[in-house]
Amino acid sequence: MKEYIGGQAVVEGVMMASRKKLAVAVRKQNGSIVIRKEKRSNIAEKFRKTIFLRGLISLFEMLIIGTKALTWSSNQQLEKDEEIGGWGVFFMILFSFVIGIGLFILLPLWLSKFFSDDRILFNIADGFWRVALFIGYLWLISRFDDIKRVFQYHGAEHKAVNCYEAGKPLTVKNVKKFSTIHPRCGTSFIFIVLIISIILFSIVWSESWFLKFLYRILLIPVIAMVSYEILRLNSRNTNNVLGILTTPGLWLQKITTNEPDDKQIEVSIKALKAVM
Repeated sequence: MKEYIGGQAVVEGVMMASRKKLAVAVRKQNGSIVIRKEKRSNIAEKFRKTIFLRGLISLFEMLIIGTKALTWSSNQQLEKDEEIGGWGVFFMILFSFVIGIGLFILLPLWLSKFFSDDRILFNIADGFWRVALFIGYLWLISRFDDIKRVFQYHGAEHKAVNCYEAGKPLTVKNVKKFSTIHPRCGTSFIFIVLIISIILFSIVWSESWFLKFLYRILLIPVIAMVSYEILRLNSRNTNNVLGILTTPGLWLQKITTNEPDDKQIEVSIKALKAVM
């Protein structure tokens, strides 16, 4: 059985990660491709067989890895005196977190109070608003040229991994034949999170608006762990009932992935080969 390899699109490049290694390949403005390789921490590996906990640790690790990869790739496009430093990354993450809480937790919660006080109907409305806002957000940012290029690299990442998992040689010609859709994509994971949250918040209920908000913050780790296990199980066997939860995420990848050009595919291949 082939080793699972995950990835992420970055600025003008792709990050690929196996269990023990990770690599980021980026095309610089002069046309050359630079590659950064490093060993992964073995913390997540230690908990690989511990159900639920493995998901939380893996997601936290990937957040760190992904942020570092994104920062490094951005700096490859800048002059030395323009590079993003540690504090810049910190405030970028903090700003993104605050915006995410406001847009995908506070706003849906506020809008839902006008719909119904019934716990089931309220949480369906809350979930509907979160899904609608999420799709709207993805559609809006996909209109920007810079994001379109990131989504092309996202497509290149998926194509390369699909080619690798099919056992075909990693050439541009072969990779081009494969789909930009992949069942383990983070887009599918986020959609599963939205669905699981509707179910969980209908069980954990309070009449207090503040407690509703507090539960939505405190239960984020629980929702993430359950969603991770569902995505993991479905990726091993796509012909099961859990496909109901993951299929909408595959549809959303029509927004978050674009067809890449040959040069972008070349970068994704470089990154994938570097971790094999």
